[in-house]
Amino acid sequence: MVKIGDIELNDFPLLLAPMEDVSDPPFRALCKEQGADVVYTEFISSEGLIRDAAKSVMKLDIYEKERPVGIQIFGANLESMLRTVEIVEKSKPDIIDINFGCPVKKVVSKGAGAGILKDIDLMVSLTEAMAKHTNLPITVKTRLGWDEDSIRIVEVAERLQDVGCKAISIHGRTRAQMYKGDANWKPIAEVKNNQRMHIPVFGNGDVTTPERAMEMRDVYGLDGAMIGRASIGSPWFFNQVKHFFKTGEHLPSPSIAERVEIARRHLQMAIDWKGETLGVLETRRHYTNYFKGIPHFKEYRMKMVTSDDASDVFAAFDEVYEKFGDTVIPDFL
Repeated sequence: MVKIGDIELNDFPLLLAPMEDVSDPPFRALCKEQGADVVYTEFISSEGLIRDAAKSVMKLDIYEKERPVGIQIFGANLESMLRTVEIVEKSKPDIIDINFGCPVKKVVSKGAGAGILKDIDLMVSLTEAMAKHTNLPITVKTRLGWDEDSIRIVEVAERLQDVGCKAISIHGRTRAQMYKGDANWKPIAEVKNNQRMHIPVFGNGDVTTPERAMEMRDVYGLDGAMIGRASIGSPWFFNQVKHFFKTGEHLPSPSIAERVEIARRHLQMAIDWKGETLGVLETRRHYTNYFKGIPHFKEYRMKMVTSDDASDVFAAFDEVYEKFGDTVIPDFL
């Protein structure tokens, strides 16, 4: 059994990665239904929360059915991060996660996200202060290092553990790589194999098939997998991985009817949560994958991703069901 603080999870849990404009409450709820063991919010700016910025505050919303759920925050100023912990606690998450891995320039330029990989001492001191400031488990998501020449992840993970971090998720790329090239899981395995490590070590990056998840578990010996891009428009990916673990066989890809139903529910929950304008806009990125593999689908996809009217999008879902209801979609295109 894997534990994050006092939170007990199954052997080799699957975690939904925090993704900006993706892992919002509607999508997290769907992923939870479809087998995710732990879900994380979009990353939230500590400075935004302190300023009471509407977009940052809205990201604190969580549903009871999501639990266990982690709220992820980023920042590089100690006072701001401690004030943010106090704000986040009021939302009653199960976990507070610190983002030390986002490679985006606007975050890194402020010394936050992966930018803090240039100052490991600050990374450790921030984690220690936050762990002492709350009774909630503090976890960390980070990368291998700033670049290939500065990978010290075994040392970094051990130091984070020693100051109170309760679990660490490691993306198998450096900041310099951004999202290019292949994720390297070997250094993550070195963290896990460090005999001084006793907290869970989760792998992240390129978990794109059930086979890859099994490789992360059986070959690299990690404690769990954090899944990001493979889940976009495919919340059922978590169940597919678990089915493969259990049977060694692929779970059949969802039918068109099932895909339409999930897409409809996703859009409706998004509208209920953030209103029609944002609800329609921020679910668009999922539709390509929801209906991936359907031949001659461009006409319907364009309707879904260009209409600002929810009724038009729902009508497009109905058209897809009527025209393609008997289409069989291959697994893992």
